[in-house]
Parts: sequence; structure tokens; C-alpha cells
Amino acid sequence: MSDASMSERLGIPQAALPRAIFFAERTPPREKAIDRIMVDLQARILTPFARLRARNLGRIAVQVGAHRDRLQAMDDDALRALAREVRLDLRRHTKPRTADVALSFALIREAAGRILGKPHYDVQLIGGYALLRGMIAEMNTGEGKTLTVTLAAITAAFCGMPVHIVTVNDYLAQRDAEELGPLYHFFGVTTGCVVEGMKRDERRVAYANDVTYCTNKELAFDYLRDILALGRRRGHLRFKIGALTGSHDATSGVVLRGLHFAIVDEADSVLVDEARTPLILSQEATSEGQAELYRQALENARALLPGRDYTIWGDDRSIALTSSAVSQLKDLADRLGGAWRNRVHREELIVQALTALHLMHRDEHYIVRDDKVQIVDEYTGRIMADRFWTDGLHQMIELKEGCAMSGTRVTLARMTYQRFFRRYRRLSGLSGTAREVGAELWCVYRLAIAQIPLNRPSRRSNVPAIVARNLDSKWPLMVAKAREFSSRGVPVLIGTRSVATSELASRHLSTAGLSHVVLNAAQDKAEAEIIAAAGEPGRITVATNMAGRGTDIRLSKEAVANGGLHVIMLEAHDARRVDRQLAGRCSRQGEPGTFIPILSLQDALLDETLSRSEKKWIRFGYGLYGQSFARWIMRRAQRKAERLHARMRRGLLRSDEVLDHALAFSGNTE
Repeated sequence: MSDASMSERLGIPQAALPRAIFFAERTPPREKAIDRIMVDLQARILTPFARLRARNLGRIAVQVGAHRDRLQAMDDDALRALAREVRLDLRRHTKPRTADVALSFALIREAAGRILGKPHYDVQLIGGYALLRGMIAEMNTGEGKTLTVTLAAITAAFCGMPVHIVTVNDYLAQRDAEELGPLYHFFGVTTGCVVEGMKRDERRVAYANDVTYCTNKELAFDYLRDILALGRRRGHLRFKIGALTGSHDATSGVVLRGLHFAIVDEADSVLVDEARTPLILSQEATSEGQAELYRQALENARALLPGRDYTIWGDDRSIALTSSAVSQLKDLADRLGGAWRNRVHREELIVQALTALHLMHRDEHYIVRDDKVQIVDEYTGRIMADRFWTDGLHQMIELKEGCAMSGTRVTLARMTYQRFFRRYRRLSGLSGTAREVGAELWCVYRLAIAQIPLNRPSRRSNVPAIVARNLDSKWPLMVAKAREFSSRGVPVLIGTRSVATSELASRHLSTAGLSHVVLNAAQDKAEAEIIAAAGEPGRITVATNMAGRGTDIRLSKEAVANGGLHVIMLEAHDARRVDRQLAGRCSRQGEPGTFIPILSLQDALLDETLSRSEKKWIRFGYGLYGQSFARWIMRRAQRKAERLHARMRRGLLRSDEVLDHALAFSGNTE
């Protein structure tokens, strides 16, 4: 859209519009060792002040409230006219004035009350101001983060900034764009939505709107495709020279307008959890010999013995070959020849095959659907459609499961979420659980956390974890609690870490004659319907971690009277944040509820995290100190896993920066 047409649509003088910048983005400076040390010190100092930061932001609510009576007396046309004046005032200043922001928020709140029947709470005003100031607004589950976003998004659109609202799946992006669309349109702010399966032209139209709802995956891969299409034409100067010389092909094949302002919902999931895996844009390549090579690798890997030929390191989920295996592979090379003659290549093949056999588990790391291997996000339990493991791992898993083997992938572009989101000129986000990773969010993204207070005091009862000696002892405890709560007319949500555990819990409930519904990655299309009904009296719902992200469990009046939602956690996750997300499913907006963890000393967290020597002492410590020791060892395992994953993310970012710096000499940084 040209500046002239935008000026006509908004009724604003063209001189007041911001100058268009082709493919705007920020280039983070390359940090030296001393810079990283200073930033780390800043993070340690700033993180504890999250509540104080929110208290300082709270003054915006008072200023917004001062406009309430005047705006309530206006009709819709008068509100729109005043909004046009506010838009003009905001665009006159490089940095928005607090008074203008307060009036903008007041207008949005009044319109939300009229159109949606949901005027913003004061705590949502504080959250919206934190977003506009470039912070992470930590708001508890059920505090209305979806509506909070509209305050910052509409005000930013008034300022002339294109806004990307990033959600974790297509359903949430479509739902929010549709439900909140009338509020945006009231002020003349256009909205678009980008979901999987859209064509390039459709994406370009969606991104051309003032506010675009999209998922982190679709957005990041659209960016990678754009930079491939642009090549060395990415600079604004090159675009201006092209315009002067009559060469208008700079935007050919490009769907984005650059990276202006992103508001990331579930920011801890997107910016931290998913940052452990690099984004790789690839295409399928045909290679007739690869299938046979992978079959040979799996066949020979199955013949190797653990301990003698290879060692599995549970801490970082890696496999190391012993000298015995190296010797066997050398003999194998003489027999098979071809690619097996290369020592590095054959050892990599066998390690990948062992990884596929022993580290990648069905219904935990992936599911098989329609004769295809589909990756499951370990933090949300959702299917990651069109994602593939690289270096032959995906193909080996397909062969292991008896599926049709897909073609090998050739990498076209690679980038991490850390490097991608740091390129936004302005970045902010929301999360119910950001405090635990506050230091990392500051060090990587320079995002401070503002801990927004609750709108109503919490009435949740947190029961100390019950840790059984083994899995056989845990299931009767789960069944007994579910039966007790359900018989009292209390809705029950049973949270699991993996698809396999959710299916196992379902079998135990069925054996006990308890009616229930299962929600996991295998039923992700029915997520909204299942969650919407989970608040009925006596209903039992078994769900993977996806239940904690983005969807509301609305309780009936009878369920509230009976004690509210009761949440049973069957497995502790690698990160305490995910446990808090599950706990946040109950006691929303002052409702009653209970959170009770039922765990065991044979849970995957302990098995994957603790060393052999630590595992030997578990039974002794449990017999001596009982539940207090069991809870301590669980917390120790979580802290160990969190430190490991943080190191992995730092290592990935450092290697990405080194690679970026090295490839910059070739003129191709991606």
C-alpha cells in the first residue's frame, strides 16, 4: 500500500505518515566477551525487580481512568474522531508521550466494552503498557493476555508500526484474529492472519495489514524464504537505488515488510524452549542410494551392544561409540565399501541410527499418523507439522517404524529463534511463567520482565507432591484421587508430559471404570472442544502439556460451587515453568481450585537427568527420609535439566553468531 492510499484511508495528512522503509530490521551488534559479562551482571541485577517494574508502570491505569467519564458520554462516531486525533499526535513524536498512550488505551478500553462486552481491567492496562515499552508482561493464566495485546497492537498501529502478533499454533492465531477483529476495525486498523497452507500471494496480503496474527514457525520460515529471495538486495539503500534506476524487482518473491514490532504470546515457549532447535529451511532431494545406506546403518546399529560398543549419556541425550564399535565399523567398511569407507561418515551414520533406536521414542518425541512420522513438541505436546530431523535421523526413524521413507533434505537456509527475534526493531511478549528465565531473556533479547499483579486474589490450594516409590504404586494413587474428586462433582484435569503417558493413564482410568476424555497430540484438532467442556462437574480430562497454552477451561456454576477445577500432575517436566503452567489451569480470576502432583521415583525426569551414582542413592534416601527426600531429588533433577538446556541454548546461539560472522565474508549470512 502506498503512502498516498494509506493517507486517504486514515484521513491523515500524508506528511504525518512515517517514511516507508523497505524490509526494516535491526542488526544486533557482535558482542565481545567483556560485553557478555556486563550483560550477565545486568541480568542478575534487573531480574529481581519484576514486581517493582510493574508497580511503576501502574501509573498508566490512573491516567487511563481519568478519561472514563468523558469517553462514556461519546457516541461511536465521536470516539473514532478522537482516535484520529490521537493517531496524529502519536505520529508527530518519535517517542510516544505517556499522555497520548493513556488516551489511546482509554479509547481502546471503551470500544472493547461496547463491541466485545469486555472492557480491559486495570492490570491489563499495565500489561499493555509493558508491551508497548518493550518488556515481557508476566500475567498469570486466565488474566486475559489475549485482550491485553490489543492495547499495545492498536496503539502501535496508530504510531505507524506494522505489528506481528505471534502465537503458538494456527488455531489460536485464527481465533484471536476473528474474535478481536471487530475491535481493530472500529478504529480503522486492518488485520490479517497467516496460517499453514496459505499461498505466497495470500501471505503477502496478510502481512500488508496493520496487525498480523501468525505463528512463530510460519513467520520465521517466511522470513527465511524472503532473505533467500532478496539475496544481496536486502539493504534499504539498494532498494532506493533500484527505485531510482527503474528496477522495481526488489520486492519480487517477498511477503514480509520487514521486522518492525513483534508481540510474542507464550514468550517463554517461543523465545526460550524452542530456541534449543535451529530453524532449517530445506527442500527434498532425490538420492536412490540413501535409503539402502540408512537401512544398513539401522541393521548394523541393532547388532551393537550397550556398554561394550556405545555409551548413552542421558544428561545431554547423546551417544558415544567405544573403541570396540570403531573396530567393528572398520571391518564393516571393508565388507560394504562405498560411503562406509569414510571413517567420519560411517561413525556419524551409526550414531544417528543408535539415536533413532534408543533416544527417539514413539508417542513421546513423535507420533505415527497416516503412515508418516510427525514430530511432537516436547513442551506443548502439539504436533510440529512439516518439521523434519536432519542428517538422516528422520529417515531412519521412518524405517524403524515401517513408514514410507521421505527424501533426504538439503539445507537452503538456517537460523535460530534467538537471532531471528533479535532482528525486530521492537520486541515484547507475554507469558504466565517468565521469572525463571528472566536472566536469559535479558541476556539474549534485552527483554526485562514486568510481573503484573492479579486482578483478583488467587484461591488455589497447592498440595505438596506425593511421590510414589515406583510407577506401579503411582497409578492407584492417581485413580483414587480422580475418583474422589469426580464423585464430588469436581472437574478433574490430569496433566502428563508425553502422549505415551496420557494413553497409559487413560488405560488405568478405563480399567477402574472412570469415564474420561483424552487430549494429546493425536487429537490436536479437537483441542478447543475438549478443553471447553473440561469444566463440567465431575468431568475427567487427561491432557498433555498443550492444555496449558492459550485455551480457557470455563467452569460451570455448579463446578465452582463444588470446589472448582482440580489439577493432577502425573509427571514433573524438565522446566519448573511448565509445571506452573499446568497449575495455572485452575483458580483463574479468583475461582477455587486445587493443584496436586502425583509423581514416582521411576519418572522419566529422574531417569534422564540424574547420574548413575545419584540413582543408586535414591532408594536409600527415600527409605530414610521419605517424601521430603523425594521432593528434594525431584527439584534437584529439574534444576539440573534447566541448567543443561540453558547451556545448550547458549552454545547454539554462540555457534550461530560465529557462523554468521564467518559467512558474512561471502556476502551470504544465512
